[in-house]
Amino acid sequence: MNTWLQILKLAHILGFVFMSTPLFNLLLVNERAALKAPQAYLPLRYMENIIGRNAKRCYVFQLTVLISGLGLVLYTGPGLKLIFTEWVIGLKTLILFLMTGLLSYVHFGIQLKIENLLAEVNSDSVPEEILTKLKPLQGRRKKLASFCLFLVLVAIILGVQVYSHFPISITFILIALSALFTWRAFKSLMSYGWI
Repeated sequence: MNTWLQILKLAHILGFVFMSTPLFNLLLVNERAALKAPQAYLPLRYMENIIGRNAKRCYVFQLTVLISGLGLVLYTGPGLKLIFTEWVIGLKTLILFLMTGLLSYVHFGIQLKIENLLAEVNSDSVPEEILTKLKPLQGRRKKLASFCLFLVLVAIILGVQVYSHFPISITFILIALSALFTWRAFKSLMSYGWI
């Protein structure tokens, strides 16, 4: 197999692996919630810095997936029409654009509102009135991160099938298991990973 094709595949796979950011953001906010301690500014600022900066990283990973995916389609097949004629590739492309749109909504909408609220804090503790405004924004962001995690998992399930399809029943079972995993990541600390 051609070396450049192998490199494109590797870049594509790594891009998806690194897009696991929603999982780790969910674990981060669940760990914070498990503390059940009053919200102090510095830990909250630290957590928001991690989450906010992860969005920029995720854009780079999404761009990597887009460029390497287009390279694979152009290099190995009948060209861009494959996106419209091969349902797996078309759905993966749609999922990527949906994830980019959701990331943009979170980063430029929700996260910006969170940052503006945190800019109002001028003490070590976060005033209750700001916390009251923060919690719904953080909750919405957490739900969207869960949905993005689910989309990443579905795209990976589809990616495995680019060259050889599973029976549709297996695909649906794997997608259902992905939904259960996502729900678990949304609701728990996942202290033992899969277990």
